[in-house]
Amino acid sequence: MDTLKVRDARDVEQAVRAAIASDQPLEIIGHGSKRLIGQPMATNAVLDLSALNAVTAYEPNELIVTVQAGAPLADVASLIDSKSQQFAFEPVDTGPLLGTPEIGTIAGMIAAGLAGPRRIKAGAARDHLLGAQAVSGFGDSFKTGGKVVKNVTGYDLCKLLAGSWGTLAVMTEVTLKVMPRPESERTLVLRGLDAIAANRAMTAALGSPFDVSGAAHLPNSAFPSEGSGLGELGTGREALTLLRLEGITASVAHRADALAKALSAHGPAQMLEDAASAAVWSSIRDVKLFAANGALGAWPVWRIVCPPASGGALGERLARDTGGGVIYDWGGGLIWAALPPRPDARAALVRQHVDAAFGHATLIRAPEQVRRNVDVFHPQPGGLAGLSERVRQSFDPKNILNRGRMTRGAAA
Repeated sequence: MDTLKVRDARDVEQAVRAAIASDQPLEIIGHGSKRLIGQPMATNAVLDLSALNAVTAYEPNELIVTVQAGAPLADVASLIDSKSQQFAFEPVDTGPLLGTPEIGTIAGMIAAGLAGPRRIKAGAARDHLLGAQAVSGFGDSFKTGGKVVKNVTGYDLCKLLAGSWGTLAVMTEVTLKVMPRPESERTLVLRGLDAIAANRAMTAALGSPFDVSGAAHLPNSAFPSEGSGLGELGTGREALTLLRLEGITASVAHRADALAKALSAHGPAQMLEDAASAAVWSSIRDVKLFAANGALGAWPVWRIVCPPASGGALGERLARDTGGGVIYDWGGGLIWAALPPRPDARAALVRQHVDAAFGHATLIRAPEQVRRNVDVFHPQPGGLAGLSERVRQSFDPKNILNRGRMTRGAAA
């Protein structure tokens, strides 16, 4: 396989134009940490962006950072952490789940658009993307958005790049909004609730005035404790309902005590503080309970988004009908489901239940042959699929970029 390692945006333009001329599709990678997600692609050429790894500008007082596409996410996160700042949407590190090195890049983070537990409060990756420079499937560079938090730039095309999995354009530089890191955090732990009762507790907490920044539920069938990142919480094989509060220390302590009293009907609440709390939410964010090196490492994993009110019932049906395990995040709006191995990863059953709940499901982890046999991304209704295809063609009419990654059969 040919690997084209570019040095700058001009190299990217030339590589894309050469691919157009030869009708040779390109696989776009940074460090390749997410290559195992999506439909298998038929391509003999890789466009490697890892050399585009500079931090172009960082203005802590303005809460913005501009970086090249191949900059390692861990390095940028460390840089902004040194100024007590963070990416508020908590980008997911797919390394533990996929069994790949934890070497994700900034552009990979945006292209995947996978946000963590704070999404329910802070929004998704696309909400923090202020601007981008990229090369379209025409081989032309373009800029979209700006480098200030409040900008008016006409069509906000950069939002389309988030979650596009590299099928619209090759990002070369992005500008992101950063936020102050909370001074302190507390997590309330309720034990022994079933999914429906946990959904009620999470709904009550999220609807309270106590500014909850994370709400998750781990059924007792969801995890073996070893390697889960839950520390002592995971040793009792009890269902756990977790509620996070963040902010100034005095405020967090007061709000946590008040929320515990407000939820007393659901049982007594254990309190985790700061480092212990952060470790638990890191585990939930990166789905370490279903890690590739764990007891369920060979099981396919689905990422399901649905209305939070439907989450408890949907998760219980999936677990009952498949014998799998589920994890609820975003108050039940996001479900991670690990299912016993089958040649089709139980795709028909999963999507039947998900469609009934007005949600959508993505197969995040599965062997290549399974991903060839099923739709990894949720099939769209006809009208929406047609609109999506017209958008894609307006960026990449010859289907050069990551051909076939999001649509089964498109690589043929």
